[in-house]
Amino acid sequence: MSNGSFSKTVMSSARQGLGGFSWKVFLSYALDWIVLVALGVVGYVLGKISPNKRPFSLNDPEISFPHTDETVPVWLLAILMGVVPIVLIFIVCLIFIPGATVPRNTPQLLIWKRKLWELHVGWLGLALSVIWAFFFTSAMKNLFGKPRPDLLSRCDPDFQNAANYVVGGFQGENTLGVLYSASICQTSNLAVLDEGFRSYPSGHSSTSAAGLVYLTLFLASKFAVTIPYIVPSSSSSVATRAAFPSRLPQRGNPSEQDDTSASWPLNDKDTALNARHNAKLHSVRRQAAAPPIYLLALTLTPFALSIFISASRWWDFRHHGFDILFGYLMGLFTAVYSFRYYHLPIQEGAGWAWGPRSSDRAFWAGVGRVGYSGVDEEDTPSPVDALHKRNAESNDVELGRPQGSAAGAHMTQRPGNGGYANEYAQNGAGYGYSNGQQRFDDVEMDRMDSTDHGTVNRI
Repeated sequence: MSNGSFSKTVMSSARQGLGGFSWKVFLSYALDWIVLVALGVVGYVLGKISPNKRPFSLNDPEISFPHTDETVPVWLLAILMGVVPIVLIFIVCLIFIPGATVPRNTPQLLIWKRKLWELHVGWLGLALSVIWAFFFTSAMKNLFGKPRPDLLSRCDPDFQNAANYVVGGFQGENTLGVLYSASICQTSNLAVLDEGFRSYPSGHSSTSAAGLVYLTLFLASKFAVTIPYIVPSSSSSVATRAAFPSRLPQRGNPSEQDDTSASWPLNDKDTALNARHNAKLHSVRRQAAAPPIYLLALTLTPFALSIFISASRWWDFRHHGFDILFGYLMGLFTAVYSFRYYHLPIQEGAGWAWGPRSSDRAFWAGVGRVGYSGVDEEDTPSPVDALHKRNAESNDVELGRPQGSAAGAHMTQRPGNGGYANEYAQNGAGYGYSNGQQRFDDVEMDRMDSTDHGTVNRI
């Protein structure tokens, strides 16, 4: 990596840290909340507007179900898909972040900054998911105006003058195929009647999936609940995946075969090679393990609750089957998208959220720039100054002044508070920390150092 590229990278990460306050970044995220609140208000207003009313048949059994009480009323839905995730995200961020690998000498200020950032992003992603689903659901309900399964019980049709309200269908000797307008309804409760034409899509399904599936993804990320996998950098030869590699058929000389061979057996004539092969198989096998079942059950509980809420709309005669499925898919999409919008992938992100935008690109990146975490080229200093600035401003390291002036340093690992902490060490005339204190650094910072400063042991 060139010096200019390295400088841009470390400066970008430095400015994203919470150690240095930026009004531009603050206003940028404040604008995010304002936009979400505005969308939520618009969605609420749409829910109060009289929807389109699709013509219906008085002989349609699909809209002839009784109007019953709701298993999950709106107020309870708001608690389950909104209040419960808000509280659980708060508890998780308060207790489990930033994790057990933080060195003992890490300042509490840095720890609380990380807690608050993860809490803010956790709530922001939840709001994006729920409000997005709510807004589109409310708009679509009014556009389609599809009758609910209990429409006729809400409508109280005027059967005696039904001929005056015919708007279509087949008008033959019977009225089986005749369609009537909503004007045939005699009910005086217009709000209940309007709700009778809001079947598609299901709002309970979309919003419950948006809030509770998002919560499932959030918990899975923080508790590292995922299907075990081998990291991409590991060997993927057939031999390493075989159940009994020693019983694979032999093909030629084992010492002449490359890593991708899957045929050579363990050979008594080459014990050293056999030992290395067994060690390799063992290391691949031990690179992943299944999480405890209780954590899987814990993370899937919100998902199961969203299924229950959606299913209740079927036996309450509030929605048709397709309305429920489509609404749930909407909420599922917004939940997954919103989670990935603010959080790293579950399998690769170690439970972290993405960092904040850089001050230079808080509102706009433009064409030709990759993302919102970089800095303008004219603002980038030398690699040494950039690294020093990153150490001073990032929320991931304890403040300290590097010693020396050359751009060569390496990092070592040693146990610290249940994990490993990175410690800068002096490398010839390179910069580093001579006091031997542990420094808290995260994966992103570690990666930057690994590209320009020699050997690095990752956390």
